[in-house]
Formats: sequence, C-alpha cells, structure tokens
Amino acid sequence: MAKMTLSPPWAIFYREIQALFGEDPEIHIVYDEESGIVKIYVENPEKAEVLVKLLPTKKMFGRVGLDIQVIPADGGEYSTEVPETVDAQMFEKAFSGNPAFSYAKTFRNIFQFEATYVVFQPDVVQFFDDDISDINGIKSTLYENLARDVFEDIPAYFNTDLIRD
Repeated sequence: MAKMTLSPPWAIFYREIQALFGEDPEIHIVYDEESGIVKIYVENPEKAEVLVKLLPTKKMFGRVGLDIQVIPADGGEYSTEVPETVDAQMFEKAFSGNPAFSYAKTFRNIFQFEATYVVFQPDVVQFFDDDISDINGIKSTLYENLARDVFEDIPAYFNTDLIRD
C-alpha cells in the first residue's frame, strides 16, 4: 500500500515565497529542505537591501523553524531590523521588475493617519500544496494573500488591482 504524506507547512511557505517572487528576473530562490533554509539570491543591491528588512529571517511552525536568507549578489550586508513604518517606495524597490506587482501608494493625512497599500496583478496564482480538497492537490489564491502571509508582521495593506478590460 502506498504511503500518503502531506507537505509540511514550512515547505508550503517556501512555495508561497516562490509564487510571490519566482517570476522576478532579478531573484533566484533555492530551498534546502534538509537544513530548513530558503535562500533568496538577489541581483539588484537596492532590492536586496529592502527585502532584508521586509522579509522575516525565521518563520516558526510550532517547534520547526524555517530560516529565510536574502543573499545580495554584491555581497553586501544589510541591517535586518524591521522598520517601524514602511512606505510605498520600499515596496516599489522590493518588487521592481516583478510581473506580479502593480504599484504601491502611501497615504498621509493631517490627522497623522498613514497607510501603505501594495497592489498586485489580478491574477490567480496556483502552486502544489497537497490540498486534498482540490482534485489536483493545488492551492489557488491571489498575490495579495501570499504577501499577507509572507510579510505577516509588516504594517501594510496588500491588495489586488482592478481588472481592466
């Protein structure tokens, strides 16, 4: 009898990162399953510097941790300190050239309200995740949902762009 196994949540998280950044020509992602490390190689130094700040360095799944490493092509070392506030410019740099991304906008008003909106293409994204409720074992979602999961502690609103005819 065949043994049925499901992908662990850390492998699914890697697939979410891959789906969000996989089409970016300046990013190459490698998952080392044995050591529990996702390595994100970034050619553009400005993009690497911002991603180091925005992406978590570790994601915990119960007692199991997944390390996330952003590796700049220029060999630079950047602070991993998460900024208290983020703005559209940071996301514009992080997603420049990524076809999943539409635009980002930060709104500020006189009442000290500030909100950053990050808007993605209105495309359905699919990846394998052992979903037994799906005939193909895939997850179908939007880029905004992936961004909410990947950037879970970042104070920004992730949205889907309007479908234009």
